[in-house]
Amino acid sequence: MSTSTNARALKRTPIQIAALAVGIVFLLVGIAGFIPGVTTNYEALQFAGHESDARLLGVFEVSILHNIVHLLFGVAGIVLARTAAAARGFLVGGGVIYLVLFVYGLVIGHDSAANFIPVNTADNWLHLVLGVGMLALGFLLGRRHTAATRH
Repeated sequence: MSTSTNARALKRTPIQIAALAVGIVFLLVGIAGFIPGVTTNYEALQFAGHESDARLLGVFEVSILHNIVHLLFGVAGIVLARTAAAARGFLVGGGVIYLVLFVYGLVIGHDSAANFIPVNTADNWLHLVLGVGMLALGFLLGRRHTAATRH
């Protein structure tokens, strides 16, 4: 790695750091969803659907598909943290996706076939917090970056 590449890597903006941190957390959550003990009722883990009775930390319903989505979100956050614009896109876009998931969780019945993710009440609240948090990070830190680049 050249000195200029090292210097660029060390000069991450706050929005890039936020996207990287969110990406790492998603990656860790995705991995944790496949670890028996961290995920209770692991033997009940299904590929998708509300029949999956596995729960991350004994609280959040997960499935293989749910865990894969967390892993992909994590990789996306880490990769998109390379530039401030991409990091902002990840945080804002991810925030919107999680708010849509929150509404989805409110609208569908937890025991219905439409609950393919699967989600429960704890997941719904987490999706709301994630959506609002990611949007806040994307807009607040993105505004700071835009203002800083104008000077």
